[in-house]
Amino acid sequence: MFDVHSVPLKTLVAEFDLELAYTATDYESVCLTVEDVARPGLQLAGYYDHFEPMRLLVLGNMESSYLQKLDSTERALTFDRLFAYKFPAMLIARNIEPDPQCLEMAKKHNVSVLRTAEPTSTIVSAIIAYLKSALAPSITRHGVLMEVYGEGILITGESGLGKSETAVELLKRGHRLIADDAVEIRKIAGNVLMGTAPKLIRNYVELRGIGILNVAKLFGMGAVKTENEINLVVNIVPWQQQKEYDRLGIEENFTEILGVKVPTNTIPITPGRNLAVILEVAAMNNRQRKLGYNSALEFTQQMDANRMDLTGSK
Repeated sequence: MFDVHSVPLKTLVAEFDLELAYTATDYESVCLTVEDVARPGLQLAGYYDHFEPMRLLVLGNMESSYLQKLDSTERALTFDRLFAYKFPAMLIARNIEPDPQCLEMAKKHNVSVLRTAEPTSTIVSAIIAYLKSALAPSITRHGVLMEVYGEGILITGESGLGKSETAVELLKRGHRLIADDAVEIRKIAGNVLMGTAPKLIRNYVELRGIGILNVAKLFGMGAVKTENEINLVVNIVPWQQQKEYDRLGIEENFTEILGVKVPTNTIPITPGRNLAVILEVAAMNNRQRKLGYNSALEFTQQMDANRMDLTGSK
C-alpha cells in the first residue's frame, strides 16, 4: 500500500513566494490533491462541463483582458458563478491587480486569491512540476540506495547481512550514498521511480560495532546525493548449500514497486565474497542490458551454435 499525499496551500505559497491578495478563513487547512492547474478561459465564458474544481486556477493576461471587456454587473456574475465551485485558490499572474468584483466574490465564497509577478506560462509549468513531485505515489522500503556508475541500486535483504558495510565499501571506491536503512520511493512518471532518504537520517549510515556515521563529513559532500532513479534491485540472501542459483543470468527477474517492474539480481553471500565489486559489475551489466547488449544471451547463442557445428561435423 502506498501513501497518498496532499500539498497544503500555504506550503505552495511559501515555495513560490506568492502574495496573498485575499486570505480565506480556511486558508490554513486548504490542500492541493491534484498535480494539474487550470486556466479558466471557458468557465469565464460560461462553459462548466468537465470543470474540475479540485485544481488551482490561474488567471493570466488573456483571461484578464476578456474580463475587462465585460461590464461591471456581468463581470460580478461571472466571478460569482466561478467562485461558487469552491476551488482551492485563484492565482493571478503577471502582477495583475485583482479586479474589485473578483475580490468581492472571493470573500463571498471564502476562496483565497494569490498573486505573482511571474509570467503565466512560467508559473504554471513550475507549479505543475512541483506538484507532480510532491503528490507522487510513494512507499518506504527497508534497504540501502547507492549510485554506482550512474545506476541507482537498491540493496535489499535481511538485517545483519552487510548492506551498510557494503555501502561503506562502495563509498570508499568513489560511489555515492542516497539512503541507508529506509528508502522513500516515489513514482514520478509512468515507469520512473525516484528514491531518497527521510530527512531525519539523510547522509547517515549505521555501521554495527562503530555506530552512526555522517557520510558527508567523513567522505565529503561528493559522496552523497539527495535522490536518484532506481534502476536495479539487488537482493542479498544467505548462501544455502542445497539451493540452486542462476549461474548464467539468462532469466530476467523483476521486483514490482508501485506498479513498476525493476530488474532484480539475487546475490547469495558467503564469508569472503566482495559485495562491493559484485555490485559494481551488476551496475555495469545492467547498463549494458539497457543499451541492448546481453552477455549471457550472447554466450548461450555461441554455445548453441558450437553444439550445432559439432553435431553437424559428426
